[in-house]
Amino acid sequence: MQPAQFGYAFPAIRGIQAQREFYISMCPMRLIPKIFLFDEDEITPELRAQRILNKGRIPEMARYLVDNPNDYVFSALTASIDAEVRFESFDRKAKDQNILNMGTLHVPMEARFIINDGQHRRAAIERALAENPDLADESIAIVFFLDIGLIRCQQMFADLNRHAIRPSRSLGVLYDHRDDMASLMRLFVLKSDFYRGMVEMERSTLSERSRKLFTLSALYGATKALLERVELTDKNEAATVTSEFWEAVAEHMPAWNDVKHGKISAGEVRRESISSHGVILQSLGHVGNALLHDKRRSLKRTLAPLASMDWS
Repeated sequence: MQPAQFGYAFPAIRGIQAQREFYISMCPMRLIPKIFLFDEDEITPELRAQRILNKGRIPEMARYLVDNPNDYVFSALTASIDAEVRFESFDRKAKDQNILNMGTLHVPMEARFIINDGQHRRAAIERALAENPDLADESIAIVFFLDIGLIRCQQMFADLNRHAIRPSRSLGVLYDHRDDMASLMRLFVLKSDFYRGMVEMERSTLSERSRKLFTLSALYGATKALLERVELTDKNEAATVTSEFWEAVAEHMPAWNDVKHGKISAGEVRRESISSHGVILQSLGHVGNALLHDKRRSLKRTLAPLASMDWS
């Protein structure tokens, strides 16, 4: 984007939604904090066009940008412009509509840009630029809608978020290749003779008819508790410790083994017992962590009483 006389000029592609024109452009990140605004926290909800900025999310999002300068992905921002704009096609005489829809969007300097979706990304970009100025010349896609007035902006926010569904935590662990713990859990589940086929890899909740006994997200959290502040030499040792502990736990869980060998359904165990619930796995992780810090105790001998516990 380059400043034009008395305004801005965005190279853009024009489209139509709900019989209204909208535009898609690219904007250098250095300009994002300067021209895109979001409502102040002090404004009451009925007078705002989007949710209050959750400042607790910003450091993590900014760190993601800074730590992965060659491997990050940020989706497009959506903004509305409360001014009269002018679109000029690159080739006004072209007969192809696709060519006619490529051109320059001229926006007056006094125009107000309001972010309808992506205010946290905008704030994260601003913070990341302060730590890594090299990101300034990178680009992010912007979807521009031409809407004047609070009511329409609020409706846009509601529509944009109406069908948004956050991916399950298990799916996030399954697809996260930056998190060493996530990689460890994927490999453990796939290589384990006992746990392979027993873990729901995609969903973080189990339906009544599910044949799985655990969720990947529950095992992930429990293993994180298991290895907390444990001194390990490398990833291989972490994998060995993880495998030895959870295999030892499984040896002393009769109901788990009944499910593994088809003697009872996973759904029945989950209904009648809490032994495979996430809170129990998390507790077992803490127990294992205490054992790892106390080298005098035998892992299998200490876990043996699990077999006689009443898990109902």
